[in-house]
Amino acid sequence: MLNGDPFFANGFNAYWLMAWRRSRRRGQGLFRLQAGLPPWPRHSQDLGLQRRRQRKHQRSPDLPGVYDERVFQGLDFVISEAGKYGIRLILSLTNNYDSFGGKRQYASWARSQGQAISSDDEFFTNPSDFVGCDHEVNKFTGVAYRDDPTIFAWELMNEPRCPSDPSGKTVQDWIAEMAAYVKSVDGNHLLEAGLEGFYGQSAPAEKQFVADHNVGTDFIANNQIKGIDFATVHSYPDQWLPAADEEAQLGFLNRWLDAHLEDAREVLRKPLLVAEFGKSSRSPASPPRRGRPSSAPSTPRSTGPLGPLLAEGMESYGDGYEVVLEELHWTTSNLIAQNCRKLRHLGKLIARLRDIGRLELIPVVRSPHRLSFARDAKN
Repeated sequence: MLNGDPFFANGFNAYWLMAWRRSRRRGQGLFRLQAGLPPWPRHSQDLGLQRRRQRKHQRSPDLPGVYDERVFQGLDFVISEAGKYGIRLILSLTNNYDSFGGKRQYASWARSQGQAISSDDEFFTNPSDFVGCDHEVNKFTGVAYRDDPTIFAWELMNEPRCPSDPSGKTVQDWIAEMAAYVKSVDGNHLLEAGLEGFYGQSAPAEKQFVADHNVGTDFIANNQIKGIDFATVHSYPDQWLPAADEEAQLGFLNRWLDAHLEDAREVLRKPLLVAEFGKSSRSPASPPRRGRPSSAPSTPRSTGPLGPLLAEGMESYGDGYEVVLEELHWTTSNLIAQNCRKLRHLGKLIARLRDIGRLELIPVVRSPHRLSFARDAKN
């Protein structure tokens, strides 16, 4: 709900916004981005959420707790500009992978402090990896991060994985600890874990969708943790089933989404955001489809960002899944715009029907004997 009206999350992944700070809005209401980017230091677990009062301007990525002021200025600016256009942001605090401030950087810092780190997965357990705690005000808006309605949600990590512990206990404990901490400093915003949606070992056989992807996470258990407000799912059949043909991948996609939608509704009783989906233009099994949301859900029962959204001149950021608005064929561009409008109007329609229902209750409250009349009128 947004200001009392239904809110359907539709938009793009734009992890690069702090670096380029430019995009065109095509009716999207939600952008998801990393809160820290190289070449800036990558101690990003507290980027955007809190900062240290004694800001440091050194730029060495090898020193823990040493930041570049440009990181914070970039994030302040992005939040400020998004707020002007009514765009909400999901801020991902860190990354599972090497790029954009990943857990490997944390492990490297711990080793530099004399810790015996044997695996990057010790990011989840080593006490040297800490979260700072300082409440900062956006220099452009004067609004504290924890009070800024432009921030839709915090994401603990992009695609957390701990393959060294397939039981799932390590990630489960880490999410529980981090969720409790984030909520202790910011109880105003939503929080999600950043999961891809893989089921754990306790799930039945039919939900072990990708046999070789036991990455130490559990869609059900992880999202049941107190403090996690909504679930997420990513979908990349072309990556996970590279040997399958397009028809088999599409069948997988339908089963994958249906299972997560059902579990979110019946088991978790939490909203579900399809946070990443798409098909790579570099896939050898099909012709290039730059920007085409070929695996987009066709109904608004599950909504979310595709991605990443890029602007002209950003070729180095492309990964095969990019959407370059300036290069899209007009039919694809219209498809994106039309679906954005449909979701926006759907929210307004639901709000209107809700208001009509409230009006119908007015005579019932004033005169109980009109109850049957009001029901007949509604029917």
